[in-house]
Amino acid sequence: MLTQIYNGHILTPQGWIDGGSVLIENGLITEVRKSSNIDPNADKTIDAKGLHVVPGGIELHCHGGGGSDFMEGTEQAFRQAVKTHMQHGTTAIFPTLSSSTAEMMDAACHTCDQLMKEPGSPIMGLHLEGPYFNPRKAGAQMPEIIRNPDPKEYHHFVEDYDCVRRWDVAPELPGAIEMGKYITSKGVVAAIGHTAAEYDDVKRAYDAGYSLATHFYNAMPGFHNVREYKHAGTVESVYLMENMSVEMITDGIHVPVPILRLIYTIKGVERTALITDALAVSGSSSTKAFDPRVIIEDGVCKLSDRSALAGSIATMDRLINVAVTKANIPLRDACRMASETPARIMGIYDRKGSLQRGKDADIMILDNDIQLRAVYSMGELVEGTGKLYPLE
Repeated sequence: MLTQIYNGHILTPQGWIDGGSVLIENGLITEVRKSSNIDPNADKTIDAKGLHVVPGGIELHCHGGGGSDFMEGTEQAFRQAVKTHMQHGTTAIFPTLSSSTAEMMDAACHTCDQLMKEPGSPIMGLHLEGPYFNPRKAGAQMPEIIRNPDPKEYHHFVEDYDCVRRWDVAPELPGAIEMGKYITSKGVVAAIGHTAAEYDDVKRAYDAGYSLATHFYNAMPGFHNVREYKHAGTVESVYLMENMSVEMITDGIHVPVPILRLIYTIKGVERTALITDALAVSGSSSTKAFDPRVIIEDGVCKLSDRSALAGSIATMDRLINVAVTKANIPLRDACRMASETPARIMGIYDRKGSLQRGKDADIMILDNDIQLRAVYSMGELVEGTGKLYPLE
């Protein structure tokens, strides 16, 4: 069946097309046209009413949603969390585990492997955030689970499962450099996070293959003194690694709006990805997080003793809205940082991340107030969206 979305303000890699069309067949984009003329072969037509037609969001860092956490490791939890985020514009996702026991990691890997095999699955792979972190920068990670890199353990997860696509490690830990070289040789993205690394640590990690900084500015030091001497922290060191990408929690709380603007200005669109770092309470009426230490207060998750922020309650549509309306980032760039850049970081740009012929028909439609009006995954309207008076 041929579907045509017409009369859209369409974002393409070459820029905006005003009054254009996207043609979709068998879940794929067959053509992006500069015209809104109805194709005579179209079986179904959708009037975008002049609104913004942009690529679906790609979520690099998300712990859960809709009341479910990926740490539960069950098929039900995975499906509920993924469904919730899809209703808010995420069309491809890398479920994230906080620092976990080996048993919890095995359960999540098994479930993820199975769900990834389903036709048209939005699950692209698993993201392991820990457990190899610096205890001094644990933040909301469970401190009793944090440990040093264990080659036997990480070899098992990389070699015995198909789903592991990214692993976050504190690069100053014993064995972290060797781990980075190993996992990147296996096609796993190596990221630095929950770290007290200074310049030399970051440079060694970068040279070993670490290419991404986890929730930039969070759980890492900036410029600081050690007694009377000044030191570059992780933040400044990452800025100096020209080809190291960063992800930023764009909820307007985890990173102050002026810093969001600074990251965008220095790292640029090609090296900056928007993430939610969302917990189970995201997109849910529930106020109960998987970790009993976590509370919801002032629109954000935090530890009950107020010693650290935890994950967010944000969704993909909020990321783009905050980037545009608060940080004054152009819509084109905000959408690229939510789709194209994550796709490039994770090696899936051949099928996701832009509206181009032959790619998956993953689409968001946003109105002029940067509010989400509809989501399409593989050309199908996502349940719970389509609020375009109506769209169809």
